[in-house]
Amino acid sequence: MKGPRRYRRSIYLLPSLLTTVAMFAGFSAVIFAFDQRFEPAALAIFVAMIFDALDGRVARLTDTASEFGLHYDSLSDMLAFGVAPALVMYEWSLQFMQPVGSEWAKLGWLGAFFYMAAVGLRLARFNTHAHSQDRAFFRGLPSPAAAGTLMAGMWVADSYGYTGTGLKEVALAATLLIAILLVSRFSYYSFKETRPKFRVGLVTWLAILGALLLFSIHPPNVLLLLFGGYVLSGPVLYLARLRRRGGRRNDPPS
Repeated sequence: MKGPRRYRRSIYLLPSLLTTVAMFAGFSAVIFAFDQRFEPAALAIFVAMIFDALDGRVARLTDTASEFGLHYDSLSDMLAFGVAPALVMYEWSLQFMQPVGSEWAKLGWLGAFFYMAAVGLRLARFNTHAHSQDRAFFRGLPSPAAAGTLMAGMWVADSYGYTGTGLKEVALAATLLIAILLVSRFSYYSFKETRPKFRVGLVTWLAILGALLLFSIHPPNVLLLLFGGYVLSGPVLYLARLRRRGGRRNDPPS
C-alpha cells in the first residue's frame, strides 16, 4: 500500500514543485536586476512564465487541482509577475525620472508600485471569481502576459542599444498602461483548453515553423510582437463586440 500512496503523494506535489520553480525564477530576476543584468532578468521572468503555465496544466491533467494550489500559485504570480517586473523596470529605467524635474522625482517609484498593486488586485479578483468565471476568457490582462510585454519591450530596447535612461518616459507610460489593462474589464482568451478542438493543417504547421525560425534569429522582437498582439487583442475584441451589438440594434424589423 505504501507504493501507490507514495506515488499519489508525489503526483500532488508535482504542481507545487513547478510553482516553486516559477517563484525561484521570479526571485532570480530581482537579483539580476539589482546587479544591473537586465537581459538575464527578463529571461528569468520568461522562465517563470513557462513553469507557471505548466503547473496549472499538470494539475488539471493529473486531477490534482486544489485550493492550496490556487493560492500558492497566486503568491508565486505576485512575486514573478508583480514584484519582479516592477523592480526590473524601476532599476532599468523608472528610477531615472528624477532629472526631469522635482515634481517628477518620485513618479518612477510610484509608477512601479502602481503596476505591482494592479497585479495584486488582478490576482485577488481572479481568486474571488475563480469558480464562477468563464474558463475560456480572462477578465483583464493576465499578469504573466503583462510581465512578458514589459520584459520583451525592455529586451528589444536593450538589444538595439537604447538605455533605460533615454527611454524613461516611454517606460513609465508603458508600465502605467499595462497596469490599467490588468484591472480593466477587457476579455482575453485564456488558452486553457487542454485538448484542441481543431485539426492542425499544413499551413498552421508552416506558420509555427516560420515563427520558430524568426524567434531563433531575434527572440526579443518575436516576443514583443506576440505579447503586444495579445495585449491589443482585449481592446480589439471589446470593440468588435460593441460593433456587433450596434449592428443588431440598427437592424430593421423584419
